[in-house]
Amino acid sequence: MSASPVIALRKAIRAYLLADAGFAAAFGQKLYDEAPHGTEPPYALFGEAQLRDWSADLSPGAEQLFAIGVTSTTRGLSEALELAQRIADLIDESPLNLQDHRLIDLRFLSMETRRDQNGRFARVNLRFRATTEYL
Repeated sequence: MSASPVIALRKAIRAYLLADAGFAAAFGQKLYDEAPHGTEPPYALFGEAQLRDWSADLSPGAEQLFAIGVTSTTRGLSEALELAQRIADLIDESPLNLQDHRLIDLRFLSMETRRDQNGRFARVNLRFRATTEYL
């Protein structure tokens, strides 16, 4: 049985981002599925993912719509926006290697901002679309 396309893509994105010096300088290792209790921003989180069948006649595949969120405590949104843009630039159309899957396409779709906990946290959510084939 092959690995879940969602897990395979997240592992590949995580490895790719953590290998980037600029990402590492801004976030360190702080890219999570869920932030550990007491983690200080800035950090990035994998958000929700939606998986759909994207199979062709001879090739089983999957389409994923997924989010990555950036959280910051710096006043204003500028830090969160800059960090989110770095992630979007790195991931958009990146040549990732996935376990048990072949990446067909990976695209940045949208960005949205919001404030959490009475304005204490600035959050930017990035949305992406990926298509993969099972190997």
